[in-house]
Amino acid sequence: MSRTAFVLGASGQVGTAVIPALLADGWRVRAGSRSPHEWPDGVEGVPVDRNDDAALAVAIGETDVVVDCIAYTEHHAQQLASLAGSIGSAIVLSTVSVYADDAGRTLDEATGANDFPDYPVPVRESQVRTVASDATYSTRKIAVENVLREAEIPVTILRPGAIYGPGSVHPRELWFVKRAFDDRPIQILNWGGHSRFHISNAANIAELVRLAAANPATRELNAVDAEAPTTSEIGAIFNELLDHHPRQILISGYAVEGTTPLGDTPWSVPKPFVMDMTAAAEQLGYSPVATLAGSAPALVEWIRSTIAERSWQEAFPAFLRANGEAAFDYAAEDEWFAEQG
Repeated sequence: MSRTAFVLGASGQVGTAVIPALLADGWRVRAGSRSPHEWPDGVEGVPVDRNDDAALAVAIGETDVVVDCIAYTEHHAQQLASLAGSIGSAIVLSTVSVYADDAGRTLDEATGANDFPDYPVPVRESQVRTVASDATYSTRKIAVENVLREAEIPVTILRPGAIYGPGSVHPRELWFVKRAFDDRPIQILNWGGHSRFHISNAANIAELVRLAAANPATRELNAVDAEAPTTSEIGAIFNELLDHHPRQILISGYAVEGTTPLGDTPWSVPKPFVMDMTAAAEQLGYSPVATLAGSAPALVEWIRSTIAERSWQEAFPAFLRANGEAAFDYAAEDEWFAEQG
């Protein structure tokens, strides 16, 4: 008898990676999304409005597993918990930003080196978490986790880092890729180019979903790549791929006082934020199926095609909100560089 999976948020970056992984494992997949979408052969598209509890329950119906890519609030978690009689298990995306250091500091409050958390390297799932509230993205994810810990169904909570892959609304790689497209002669990186903020390939998250779907249990797992490359290493991957050879200039600190924050990439942090993947390997037999270097060509071509006929601001408004116009303030870079003599 075939197993049925319902993917909620199926048209997003992670959802579109999860669907083929489940199909390849023999699952019958139903794809829930607000907007019409072209689904792969064998996938049933299901229009769904998450804001309507009754309609959501009807859309999901009886299913073996729900993969929830868009659980952002306590109420979203309560929606899933209330379906305990009709769903066998759930897999829900959280985030590594739920972790706090031993002093209770989190990424949410960090503005620089002085208040950035002192995380262990690597961070295990047993690391202390922040508190649940409506204050921030991370505290709302804690509320999600807390509800699902007590649900009457097995729930696997996955905690990805900086997710990447085609389809992202916030492709952090644009920071390097656009500079290569524009043939920038200099590449400025803060924190000496040594920043490490663990990344998560959407395909690796999908592999964890595949394994967890076949082995339901209540658990919390990090969901990151095998490696946590530095910003300098990330830049080198894209520069080599695009035959771009800028002069690299490393700033030791966070920014240059009085200027646009220079070299502040979307992964820039003053201290390493690196996850441990031992639990996933031990509990699910997980091993990664994708790397940044291997995925970079497809990612670059997707970015190229996406901004071919419109500005990057129009194409990636989430990147603009997160990084601002300053992400590509070449005039500020050139002015600072000229002043260095």
